[in-house]
Amino acid sequence: MTRATTQGAFDRPVIYDITRLITRALNPNPNGIDRVDFALARHFLAGAGPERNALFCSLVGPRVAPAHLAMQAIEEIESCWRESVDPARDPALERLVGAFEKPATDSSKARRIARPQFDRARQNWRDLRRWAFNLGSTVERIPHGAAYVNVSQFLLDKPWFTGWLTQRPDIRPAFFVHDLLTIDHPEFFWKDEAKKGPRRLSAIVRFGAGAIVGSEVLAKRLRAFSLAQGRAELPICVAPLPAAAVFEQRIQPDPRLGDKNYFVVCGTIEPRKNHMMLLNVWRRLVERRGAAAPKLVIVGKRGWLNQNVIDMVSRSPALSATVVEVSGLSTPGLRSLLAGARALLMPSFAEGYGLPVAEALAANVPVIASDLDVFREFGGDAPVYLDPLDGAGWLMAIESFAEADSPLREDALARAAYVSNGGSEAFFSAVDEFVARL
Repeated sequence: MTRATTQGAFDRPVIYDITRLITRALNPNPNGIDRVDFALARHFLAGAGPERNALFCSLVGPRVAPAHLAMQAIEEIESCWRESVDPARDPALERLVGAFEKPATDSSKARRIARPQFDRARQNWRDLRRWAFNLGSTVERIPHGAAYVNVSQFLLDKPWFTGWLTQRPDIRPAFFVHDLLTIDHPEFFWKDEAKKGPRRLSAIVRFGAGAIVGSEVLAKRLRAFSLAQGRAELPICVAPLPAAAVFEQRIQPDPRLGDKNYFVVCGTIEPRKNHMMLLNVWRRLVERRGAAAPKLVIVGKRGWLNQNVIDMVSRSPALSATVVEVSGLSTPGLRSLLAGARALLMPSFAEGYGLPVAEALAANVPVIASDLDVFREFGGDAPVYLDPLDGAGWLMAIESFAEADSPLREDALARAAYVSNGGSEAFFSAVDEFVARL
């Protein structure tokens, strides 16, 4: 997603919530929510005047800080993530290339690549403590009628945090809703998270002057939820999420990976992403092809309720030479990795949007994805769609894409070139117009 460097094109005061952002210094790299949050934070806060400020939750409750201080924290976190790094200097990508170039020495363990984090986390914790003790101004200082923009939903399940919105009914809150998965699919989350999610969404319906979503599919679901909560008129803005500009660049595959036959799956390792099905497919590929089987690169951190996936990745002899797990990969590093991939794989059971699919299509990389309505909305006919439970179908498609002159892959590659959701300019314009009208 392109980083906007100017404030929104309207005069209304804006308070942007960075509470979750300043905790992300402790993570090795951004996830999809982080990318959206950072892009909109930059859009509303970079180069801002006195009427643009940031809200964060300190030890003594919600406080307001000047935009320039918030931007300083954001830039420090992004520098830790190496988001502007040359892919050739990305340590995680370098270790991944090394893993590709030599077979696994221990047949009982698949390879896992993670960026060393101790020194960086220690420095980031010092930065975070500085913010925790920055008292800032009280919410009473927020200009009358200001828009409050919250993209992460962080702490919205806590009445002690949302209480300030009750105290300031003149504030016009706009919340970004990424999904309703904790309501529709609680089985994919920790029990505690499955309880918090509905409470956050209920707070959005209660306090929101409006909501922003990435798709019509999600807008329809949010309207139904809002109606069930007793509110039928919640204004909703549909703003399709653009991929970061780096994915739109046409680059050559890394020459060190040019002769490698590999696929990429990108996302936190958790049940909803359906990694287990892919691992079973790969085990069958190894049975059929042996050393000639394509490789699978799992990009993403280890999440929750995933012990069966971790055990299979770590202990299966059949997968030791063909599956590589990598975390801490920078966005430019991911773009470089995708450039040489046979396809991006996205076998999720459910998604609020699915930013990796949008990123792959923007990069003109073929996609094999679950047949989800949201993917069809922004991806059209470009991906090859399969049922997430159809292991045999996924095996057949992957085997076809792995061939050097695969007609199925060539067709998907041609279709990807015609996909566009309007880009970052359309996204930010839609958000600005919506916030201005609240």
